Amino acid sequence: MNSAIRPMRRTLAPIVILVLWQVAVDHWRFGRGFVPSPTEVARTTMVWIFDLGSNDRFAGGWTTAVIASSERVALGFLVASLLGLIIGTLIGRSRVAADLLDPLIQILRPIPVSAWVPFSLVFFGIGASSAVFLVALGAFFPVVLNTVAGVRHVSMLHLRSARMLGAGRMRLLFLVILPSALPSIFIGLRLALGLSWVLLIVAEMVAVKSGLGYELWNAYYYNRMDLIVAAMLTIGLLGLVTDQMLLLFSQRLLIWREATET
Repeated sequence: MNSAIRPMRRTLAPIVILVLWQVAVDHWRFGRGFVPSPTEVARTTMVWIFDLGSNDRFAGGWTTAVIASSERVALGFLVASLLGLIIGTLIGRSRVAADLLDPLIQILRPIPVSAWVPFSLVFFGIGASSAVFLVALGAFFPVVLNTVAGVRHVSMLHLRSARMLGAGRMRLLFLVILPSALPSIFIGLRLALGLSWVLLIVAEMVAVKSGLGYELWNAYYYNRMDLIVAAMLTIGLLGLVTDQMLLLFSQRLLIWREATET
């Protein structure tokens, strides 16, 4: 029974919002014609995805934009994850590395990614490389901070037991420390992945001539609120899908944790 009810519960809020949105636009004139209704957004999205023989300048461009943006998010997120894991592990397990690297990270972390846009344009030019750099830069900090927290809070009992069994530094790292830190690491990865989509749109608005952010900015110039909303929903759905994929992967990888807790 619960398995049937839960999907209904999870879709209830979006359905209610769509209904209220449609009623507000059609009957209460919400936005005075400036805000598109869900049905208008749906029609625009279909043309944007499938073309449908329309003469709309945005017709059929959805797939190209989604592929371009997804590639940039994937590459930037991968770079941020690898660097974050390595540097976070060093800071968490080495006092020398913490003294050398942690102050620098804490100085750079509060700087908004938008402040790095001029530097990305200077060093990488207008193109995909700028977007990847900005995504990787912003996504790096959640990964490194959660990795540090994870590797610093490994059970001393587990460490002593492994040492008593003759585990060296590398075996201790890969068989005890990192597996114990994985729950915290995955929290950082999920935060970084969500942030990657936010940063990508900012980057594509100013530093790239393709992708969902570029399409959204073009729609703003043409006063196409229907397409802007369609792009926003596309970004949100892509963020949801990628987050669920990462969550599913983490559940498969951390199945031992559930067994231990049970």
